Formats: sequence, structure tokens, C-alpha cells
Amino acid sequence: MHRQSQLFLPTERQPPADAEALSHKLMVRAGLIRQIGSGLWSWLPAGWRVHQRISQIIREEMDRIGAQEMLMPVLVPAELWKKTGRYGADELFKLQDRKGAELVLSMTNEETVTTHVAQVVRSYRQLPLSLYHIQVKERDEPRPRAGVLRTREFIMKDSYSFDRDPEGMQVSYDAHAGAYDAIFDRAGLEWYSVESDVGMMGGSGAHEYMAPCPAGENDVALAPGFAANVEVASAQAQPAPPLPDHVEGELHTPGASTIEALAAALEVPASTLLKAFPVVTEGRGLVLVMVRGDHQVNEIKLQNALREPFRQANAGDLAEHGLVGGYMGPAEGLPLLLDKAVVPGRYVVGANRAEYHVVLEVNSDEERFDVRTVVEGDTVDGHAIRIEPAIEVGNIFKLGTRYSLPLGATYLDAEGAEQLIHMGCYGIGPARIAAAAIEQFADEHGISWPRAMAPWDVHIVAMGKDDADILAAAERLALEVEAQGLSVLFDDRPVRPGEKFADAELLGCPLRLTIGKRSLESGAAEVQIRRGRVSTGADGEALSVPLADGGQAVAELWRSLP
Repeated sequence: MHRQSQLFLPTERQPPADAEALSHKLMVRAGLIRQIGSGLWSWLPAGWRVHQRISQIIREEMDRIGAQEMLMPVLVPAELWKKTGRYGADELFKLQDRKGAELVLSMTNEETVTTHVAQVVRSYRQLPLSLYHIQVKERDEPRPRAGVLRTREFIMKDSYSFDRDPEGMQVSYDAHAGAYDAIFDRAGLEWYSVESDVGMMGGSGAHEYMAPCPAGENDVALAPGFAANVEVASAQAQPAPPLPDHVEGELHTPGASTIEALAAALEVPASTLLKAFPVVTEGRGLVLVMVRGDHQVNEIKLQNALREPFRQANAGDLAEHGLVGGYMGPAEGLPLLLDKAVVPGRYVVGANRAEYHVVLEVNSDEERFDVRTVVEGDTVDGHAIRIEPAIEVGNIFKLGTRYSLPLGATYLDAEGAEQLIHMGCYGIGPARIAAAAIEQFADEHGISWPRAMAPWDVHIVAMGKDDADILAAAERLALEVEAQGLSVLFDDRPVRPGEKFADAELLGCPLRLTIGKRSLESGAAEVQIRRGRVSTGADGEALSVPLADGGQAVAELWRSLP
């Protein structure tokens, strides 16, 4: 039992001035976290209890699939990251020790864990293997925001699977996916799994676990039987009407250097225009990417289509190839990359001459790539997609041999031949799970925790500043509840009832018991169920539990909560 009079729980009436996300506001106001610098947060006792409860759920489900917990350092030799080609990442903290040795602060631990496995595993009999740890990570985040949602230091559960072949890797991947399903279900979140981009992790496939909420920084495309991060989502574009016959040949379009201005000048839909996006690659030089005027280039999908890094072309690049900003179109000798939504037909494009556009006939034999961002109303299997924001709370990747090859992680198969180990990696963020729960379930009064991650199961509030009888009755009930295996926060502070209730609402424990003079008279404590603020039963009677021998009744009521 924790006595609130002795608890470091600095609640606030007003949120931080820079807070936008609801979770940021409430975690500070409820005394769960405090900021020490940009993107740097301390978890205070109540907040750390939430974090630890989430971590324990994660730990139990990882153990259930046979993963083995270990601990790896945050500070590691830079040489490992150089071997895998990730040392150049802008987000990676790099430093030197007093002897000049180059080091990094790990964002993830593929390099470290693969090095350990490469040193130990020799035979196929030692595989499969899954290892995990829950550890601090560091990321030189350029724009920390939203409290604990985007920070420079955070705690992650990272796990890594090691298998003999792609088939074994898929088995481990599926096992982790099942564990993640169980973690988010046990945590009480609303969530879904979506296809995602492999990003800097590399590999052959990935999924993200998303918790829908307005503060989410990822957009997810959804349709019946379909869910994907907008970064990689593909869908059938809404058809564009044909370009009117009277729009033909060369068009004088002064001042129409944007899609909006051009569509207005010609009185045609934006979908009948083509938008140019010039990029420069190392292998091909300048490439002109073209999408419909009502669409936007998706740079992640474009990166995957080009299969090499690119940068957006500058004024010098355009001048060198005779292109004019705002009036760009296909040019002789210039590689052209068309989006798949640019179906055969007539479109208006830039004429590569200031204030002029031209009608272009796009043929069916032109090669096309999916490089646009889907929009609401596009379809998947005939169903219109919708797009909603969500918080990424976990991710899983099929790495294949992306790390085992440069780090020499191999084994001898049954015939004695050396083979590369196939890997998967799996991340999950306890802090993000906590923030997502607040975003999904809080109300205008404060947090409303699912019972699995609440800092305390039961909050007992003793009314009256110095009433010894009330305090004694409340403490007896607290001890009885604790004897039932539940965690209890006992508000024994000599403060006004309004302050106690406001703090209780902010903190959001699932079950609140209030004990005052009326309780001593009736022999029962008043009950408030935080989720939905329920305080009466189906028959309209006030909910209560007996003061004497009430521990079991409280435990039964708590177990009925979501």
C-alpha cells in the first residue's frame, strides 16, 4: 500500500504551455512524467509503475514463446555500425572516448546481438534462437514532440530471432506476431497490424502495430480485410474523367505554375493534369517522376521504385536539362518514371517553356510504378479506403541476412556446409503503449487506465482532514484489498475533498473507493468505476462495498472491469 501523503506525485491544474497531445498534457498534470530537456523525460513513481506493468506484460508474452531475456549496452563500438552500413544515419548519436575510440549510442541492437550470436552459434542444432532485452535507447531526434511519443531517449523491448532458413524465419516472425497480439490485447488497447516499410532496418518485409487516436503521427489506410501504413499502402486510384476535346495542342498558360492555378485556368479537374517531380540519383542522374495532378509523390515508395538514394533536383539541375520550374514535362533523353495511376489517355503537362503547357498522349506501353500516396476514396478489392491517424506502438521486421552477412553470423548445416543465419527483429515501446491508452480512453477529467496498466488497481480516498475513525476504517479496508493481491493507493492527505477527487480523476485508477462519515454510518464505502465514471448499478442504486471484510468484494468488482 502506498500512502499518498508520502508519495512523490506532483499533480498540476494546468498542462504545459507547449503541450498539444492529450497524453502529453495529462501525463504531466497527473504527475507521471517531468521534462529535463528537449526530448528527455523522467518517469516519476506513478508513471514508472505504469511503465513497469506494461513491461511485465511484454516480458511474460516474450517468455511464453521461448524468447530469452538478456541485457545489452547502450554504448557500443562504432565499428559494428560501420560494418552494417548504418553508421551514417543522421539520428545516430556518435562520440569518442578519452582515447579517441569511436562509439555510438544504440538506437537498436542488431549489430550487438548478431555479433554475440556469430561468436557462439556454430551448428544448426543451436537454432532457432530468440533473444530479447528491455533497455534504454538513444536517438538524435530532430523534432521531439508530444511528450513521450517522440523523444531522444526512450526504453524499448527489442527481440531478435535467429533461424536456419527463410521458412524458419517466418515461423519465428509469426510467433512474435502472436505474442504482440496478446500483449496489446492484455494491455487493453484498441489496435491493428498494418503492412509497413522496412526503412533503415532493411530486410524483406515488415508490419507495424498501430493504436488509432487523433494524436497519432502515422496515417493508416484501412478497408475491409486491408490495413497498411500510408507510407506503403497501394490502392486502385479513383478514375479520372477524360480531358475535354477542346483542350489540345500547345496551351498558353501565363501564371499557371501550380496545379491549382492550371486546373482553374483550363477549367478541368486536377486529375487530368500531370505533376512533375524531378529527382537526381547517382546511377541515372536526373529522373522526371510524374503523377496525376490530384496525387502526391510518396518518397518512400519512390525510393523503393528507384532502388537507390535520391535527392530532389535543384534549380541548377533543371537548367542543365532545359526544364522550367512550374512548366516541366517529358524531355528527350531524360528518364521518365510514371505512376501507375497515370493510365493511357490525354493529359496536360508542362511544355518546358515558361507560361506554356501541352497536351500529352500517354500510351499503354509506358512502364509504370506505384509511387503515389493513396487518398480516401481509392479502393482495395472494390472497397473504398479510409485514412485515420494512429500511434505506432510496435513493429516487426523480416531481416533475412541483412545483418548476418556483414557480421559473419553463420552455422554449419547437417551436411557440414556453412550457411548464413536468417534473422528477424521485433520492437515494442512501453511508453507509447501508455500514451496510446491515455489518448484512447481519457475524458475531460483525466486519465482512465485499462486495469492491466494502471499504476494502482484501487484508489482509496479517505474524506475528512483529521478524522481518526475515517482514516482507520479506510486503512483497514486498504489492507484487506491488498491481501487480495491488488495494489492500493491510499489517499490519507489532510486536504480538501475537491483536491482529492480532482487528483483521483487525473490519475485514473480503475476503481475508486470513497470513505467518509456516511460510510461509517452505513458500513459501506462508495464505489466509482473510472471507465465511463460509473457509480450506480443497473438498478440505479449507488455502488458500494462493505467496510468490514470488504476486500473480497472489491477484488471481485475489480476483476469485472475492462
